[in-house]
Amino acid sequence: MTARPRLLYVSDLGYQARGRRYCDEDIHLSSRLRQDFDIALCHPLDAARLMGGFDAVVVRNSGPVLHYPREYEAFRARALRDGTPVYNPLHGRGDMAGKQYLLDLTASGHPVIPTVDRPEDLGTLPAGELYAVKPRTGADSVGLEFLPYPRLAELTYGDLLVQPRVDFRYEVSFTYIDDAFQYALYAPDPDRRWELVPYEPTDADLDFAGRFIDWNTLDHGIQRVDACRTQDGELLLVELEDLNPYLSLDRLPDDRARDAFATALSGSLHRFLDAR
Repeated sequence: MTARPRLLYVSDLGYQARGRRYCDEDIHLSSRLRQDFDIALCHPLDAARLMGGFDAVVVRNSGPVLHYPREYEAFRARALRDGTPVYNPLHGRGDMAGKQYLLDLTASGHPVIPTVDRPEDLGTLPAGELYAVKPRTGADSVGLEFLPYPRLAELTYGDLLVQPRVDFRYEVSFTYIDDAFQYALYAPDPDRRWELVPYEPTDADLDFAGRFIDWNTLDHGIQRVDACRTQDGELLLVELEDLNPYLSLDRLPDDRARDAFATALSGSLHRFLDAR
């Protein structure tokens, strides 16, 4: 490895997301990381072709890979074949590997929104007026719809997941670097899910989020644990994002908080490269 590590920073700066500007976040983070690394930015569709000249590939706001699945699989295959370090590492068990983890966590009794993928298991779900139906490989609510129970029998199962629609007070996200908690944000109004404000977690909240970080077994990387607070006060996992979680850095209280995150990320990247 060179004295000053070379990073290929993968981001789709033109990706259009509802209520968010991914490009602002990556412009800020990549500029900050230039203090410690030589960095080149590239579009996710160019990453496989360009990554050979770098010490590591950092996958950030690259957009949902469901829009380019074959190219993403080719990128993964080439990185594994050539031994190119990818951050986050490619063995994540959360959204990086699809939504199977929701089924696995449901089966093992973890505090997660109950999830099934077979019509014969629908009876195990809590009763409700509406049920969320989503693709196993979905992201950014693509393909999500809410259906009444009688309509569930009409679905073609195989690549679909079904969950009860949860009546929750609010959604909250816990962001980690490696296994260290960084900050939490929440949406006080469920109808305005991207209007996030800082959230001060309790010890119980961090115990909840930490169990999913431990379950995922990623030694390095950025992870976001998304949860909802039910009307009974219980936290349930909504999503374990370990591929390219949007960080909502613009919602942190000040520049010091953003710089603290960037410093922690730089330290994680150095440890990641040293471990290689």
